[in-house]
Amino acid sequence: MTFPLTWLYVPGDRPHIVTKALASGADVVVIDLEDAVAPDRKEYARAATAELLRAPQPLPVHVRVNALDGPFVTADLRTLAPLPGVSGLRLPKVATPEQVVHIAELHTGPPLYALLETALAIEHAHAIATAHPALHGIALGEADLRADLGVRDDAGLDWPRSRVIVAARAAGLPPPPQSVHPDTRDLDGLTASCAHGRTLGFLGRAAIHPRQLPVIERAYLPTEEELEHAETIIKAATEDQGAQAFPDGTFIDAAVVAAAQRTLSLARRN
Repeated sequence: MTFPLTWLYVPGDRPHIVTKALASGADVVVIDLEDAVAPDRKEYARAATAELLRAPQPLPVHVRVNALDGPFVTADLRTLAPLPGVSGLRLPKVATPEQVVHIAELHTGPPLYALLETALAIEHAHAIATAHPALHGIALGEADLRADLGVRDDAGLDWPRSRVIVAARAAGLPPPPQSVHPDTRDLDGLTASCAHGRTLGFLGRAAIHPRQLPVIERAYLPTEEELEHAETIIKAATEDQGAQAFPDGTFIDAAVVAAAQRTLSLARRN
């Protein structure tokens, strides 16, 4: 299984930046037609994105389409959903499961990913996550959510973060990636934020500048100590199929083994 850790957002109306992003080392490139593109550039961004994605790409490319209740999304979906270079469609500001079902039934094609960016979306998180088989993931859009909730301190978002992580896992979806760290020069802050996100259960993170990518990858890849511990668990489980305990009292059962296997899978992802 492949575990993407870095998702690089780039504006759809700047195709030269998109081309650079494809060689940036990101696991997934997300071409943004929504917030990153001014209204008078929407049609150009769609056309430029379509031109690029008429051919398969060397890595997964997702497109964040325009607002689901706006004037541009119908053309976005009609134009982009059939293209071989599109690996996923990211739906902004999803608030209800019905929105996912509507898109999934109207446009068959690449997997869908829902972005939850309002209080209403958080309340509907599990219903959205289980809305349709075409939905392959959910994630937070924290800038809009922060504004909707009136949150000033970052800690105020921890409950919505946990809610979305639990909803994704309960629906059988991958752990969500963290939302972007908006200060592209604050790499120390990004490191600390990633460490906190990892403790909550996120896996990987969205970025808005290539300089953020290695920081995110380092934060989410297992440490040498974690790898050594995981290997010890797998070895012990292989030698004895039953539940057991380490000399230090750590109990090993199926759940602990599964976590160790995921740790080793992350280390082998490349």
